[in-house]
Amino acid sequence: MTHEYRCTVLDDTMTWGIAELCELCRVDSNLVHEMISEGLLTPQGTSPETWRFNAVAVKRIQVTLRLQNDLRVNLPGAALVLDLLEEIDELRARIRQF
Repeated sequence: MTHEYRCTVLDDTMTWGIAELCELCRVDSNLVHEMISEGLLTPQGTSPETWRFNAVAVKRIQVTLRLQNDLRVNLPGAALVLDLLEEIDELRARIRQF
């Protein structure tokens, strides 16, 4: 049995429109809209037609999907988890500075 794997290398300068983001993350645009409503994603731009998403959005979608699939966490719960994980990362970075 042969498996096909697809990989995209991301950098901080790359951005995607909503259709590209959905294809990259293999999600439906409705989920992206729900994630925006819950505060999980913050697109750049004033309307869905002009929205741009960066690598942080891709990472947040991936983590949210894992939380939903593995732990059955709903979107508000995922928003809380992501905020706490980011806070932990910031605190660790501060500790490293000392």
